[in-house]
Amino acid sequence: MNTKLLMTISAVTMGMAGVVLSFLPQEVSSSLGMPETAAVILQVLGALYFGFAMINWTAKANLIGGIYSKPVALGNLAHFVIGALALAKLTFKDPSLSYLWVAALVYSVFAVLFAYVFFTTPDLKSKYS
Repeated sequence: MNTKLLMTISAVTMGMAGVVLSFLPQEVSSSLGMPETAAVILQVLGALYFGFAMINWTAKANLIGGIYSKPVALGNLAHFVIGALALAKLTFKDPSLSYLWVAALVYSVFAVLFAYVFFTTPDLKSKYS
């Protein structure tokens, strides 16, 4: 698997979410029908996304999978699996929220891909040839 592409796409995705949530938390909270006080939580969530994006961006050139860069792979796996499960639970509870379907799908795809990366050994020949 091309982990450089996976790490780049996940970094860009989380980076965009992080920037939006960090700089526009009031707008996001009002568009989602949340109370105004939720903006602080969204801003902290944005910082978390941006931090994860920076980790993935800087680790994209590393060999990832198996025993290589295990903390990066494990952190991403845990984040996306837990996020996918939480979003799926909420999506099935209220199916009318279409944006949750999209978020649940994106999280599920990343969860499967990072599970594959975490539980398989990368091809060393292609990396160092």
